[in-house]
Amino acid sequence: MTHTQALSRRSIIAAALASSLAPLAVQAQSGTVRIILPNATGSGVDAITRAAQPALARALNASVVVDNQAGAGGVVGLNALARAPADGTALSVVSNNVVILPSVMKSLPFDMPGDFTPIAIVGATPMVLVVNPARVAATNSKEFIALLKAKPGTLNFASGGTGTILHLATELFLEESGASARHIPYKGVGPMVTDLIGGQVEFGTAALPSVQAHIKSGALRAIGMLTAQRSPAAPEIPTFAEQGMPNFVVEAWFAVIGPKNLPAVQVKKINEAFVTAFADPTVKEAMAKQGNSINISTPEQAQTAFRRELAKYAALVKKAGIEPQ
Repeated sequence: MTHTQALSRRSIIAAALASSLAPLAVQAQSGTVRIILPNATGSGVDAITRAAQPALARALNASVVVDNQAGAGGVVGLNALARAPADGTALSVVSNNVVILPSVMKSLPFDMPGDFTPIAIVGATPMVLVVNPARVAATNSKEFIALLKAKPGTLNFASGGTGTILHLATELFLEESGASARHIPYKGVGPMVTDLIGGQVEFGTAALPSVQAHIKSGALRAIGMLTAQRSPAAPEIPTFAEQGMPNFVVEAWFAVIGPKNLPAVQVKKINEAFVTAFADPTVKEAMAKQGNSINISTPEQAQTAFRRELAKYAALVKKAGIEPQ
């Protein structure tokens, strides 16, 4: 082999290596952000995150992967986030389940919020109490409460897991109405909704986005919204407040968090990316259809809100009489 041939061969090999490594270099430059959801596919938080996923990818200048890790009322996914590197590559979009968990579980593998970095309260999603129309004849709050009282402790209600906001909301409804029913916890909203439609359980509370299509199809019947006013996304569904239960209003907010010790520069960048993504016209349209109200807080406001909400829900759990598991 001549010197010229050897140089040519080395040039070809070098070019081939550079070509094969180019995609990796681009990937390393742009990065991948994994959004760990402590909720099952089909939940309200899942619908929100997936609707915003393309816009978030553009705003973060990175590939965005949604990673559902449901289980134990959200503990599985949250524990995964707590153990993730604090470099902005792992985030989570969570519901206010996260501030209820410390009051309903005797022990957790992490501290809330100490093992996390609150980045933004993103907004709120409406909740609705639904029944299986084949199992429950009631069409409004008054009829439904009368049915529950006529059959105390015999009807079953579903939730996405013990201690979740869906569980707590229904317990507060029962406490407020003076009725009783049996709790059937599920490993996520998807299985819960499936059994509600199938008639294995009679009723449950859910985020509007996760049951809206089933209400429209007639597979489920809405008894009332848990919001203070009717939702623009479902104006035909009355609130419980207007049906004679003025004190029964339960909020379901959602937020973005990261692992603890997330650098301030990353916190600022992620907060700004969520502001940009949720201002995208396509995302705004999706949020309106789901009935979500978006009002993104600053990181400082999020940190204050988490501590305030922990105390608030501790009091509500005690009021509902839920014993820590």
